[in-house]
Amino acid sequence: MTEIDQQQEVQDAVRAAVKSGTDVHQQIKAITLNALTKRQLDMENIKSVTEAVGNGINEGMATHGEHAKEVFMHAATALDDALAIAAEASKLAIEEAASRVNEYSEHDLNDAIKDLQGMEKSFLGTLEKIAKGSNQVVADIVSDFIAHTGQSGTAVGKQALTALEALKALPQISKEIIVANTVATASTLAQIGSGILLGIAESLQSSPSKK
Repeated sequence: MTEIDQQQEVQDAVRAAVKSGTDVHQQIKAITLNALTKRQLDMENIKSVTEAVGNGINEGMATHGEHAKEVFMHAATALDDALAIAAEASKLAIEEAASRVNEYSEHDLNDAIKDLQGMEKSFLGTLEKIAKGSNQVVADIVSDFIAHTGQSGTAVGKQALTALEALKALPQISKEIIVANTVATASTLAQIGSGILLGIAESLQSSPSKK
């Protein structure tokens, strides 16, 4: 399956979930996690999945009237929660890689940390695109949600901050590395993250949903 096909599959599944108006949070969270586990856990793929989910939410919202705000809240928080889980998986991958001192360079770890820092920006950027491409009712709902997250924070943003604080304690990762601006590829590290995320996703599927 090509990248475009994968994107469309995710978008279609999310659109159908939003249109259904039933268990929207649970459905979209599962769709997002499933899409993320099929790829390496790097920023390019995270953005790709986030964008596909956002497009699906936008398309599905067109069928909702008075319950549009409630449906969007379920959909947006589901994406937020899924990205927070991805952030946790990324942190665990970095910790694992940092323990293998001779296998990963500071540049590899730095690249993964930058991905972690970019997750919330990707999430909010996707919501802003929904607002711009929607009718006025949906645009207002999305804008209100974004404003609310500016005060209360997002799940992925909070998880990323927690992760970055924890990573600063690792002897192999200094504060200087975290704020550095070096770009490098770390595909193996992204594969570790994907494997960890798959394990988390499977454990969530086997336990009762709290939402």
